[in-house]
Amino acid sequence: MKLISLFLFSLLPFIGMAQQHPDVYTTPMGPLVITPVNHGSVMLRIKGKVIHVDPYEKSVDYATLPKADLVLITHEHSDHYDKKALDKVTKKETHIIATSSVVAAGLKEASVLKNGESTQWNDIRIEAVPSYNIVHKSPNGKPYHEKGVGNGYILSFKNYRVYIAGDTENIPEMSKLGKIQVAFLPKNLPYTMTNEQFVEAAKVIRPKALYAYHYFELNRDSLTKQLPKSIELK
Repeated sequence: MKLISLFLFSLLPFIGMAQQHPDVYTTPMGPLVITPVNHGSVMLRIKGKVIHVDPYEKSVDYATLPKADLVLITHEHSDHYDKKALDKVTKKETHIIATSSVVAAGLKEASVLKNGESTQWNDIRIEAVPSYNIVHKSPNGKPYHEKGVGNGYILSFKNYRVYIAGDTENIPEMSKLGKIQVAFLPKNLPYTMTNEQFVEAAKVIRPKALYAYHYFELNRDSLTKQLPKSIELK
């Protein structure tokens, strides 16, 4: 507890800059600090390294946040690949992992991970997993997010695994993710999941800590009542 308290104290300059307060998790690699920033954006800090996922400057000035050592981008939509936010949060040494659709949209310096591929960065294993729509489609019948285009990411801090789903529905591949300690699942219509889909996805994945993100409205009490008691909705 003393270690975590000292670690949090060292982060005080950054606490309050994001929309939500950070949570600290104990991993085999040391304390992991996770901060939901806004919309579909997440910041993680471990062993002095900063990881930003889908930095998006909707209501947060990324110039006030710590620079990224690693950036993960789930897909090319402007609320996930935001060049303005990216420019503010990156430095010369920042490593960026994205999809081929993001590279095609202009981010040539990114390393591409396709669904099913993985890589290692600073002792952290990063897996790209599917993220797509089955039910929800645009008026022309095309899914808002097509299979094989976008990534969700699983970050493994040794055997402690964090799943950041990206824009997706409760797809069959979620049953094959393996043990997940922390999960971020999107919950907004018409682009991602309904309340029912969100709850079903959570029951399949069964993380210890569950974050709803990428939402417009959230009835936390209603969702909590529908979730297994073993899952803490953050």
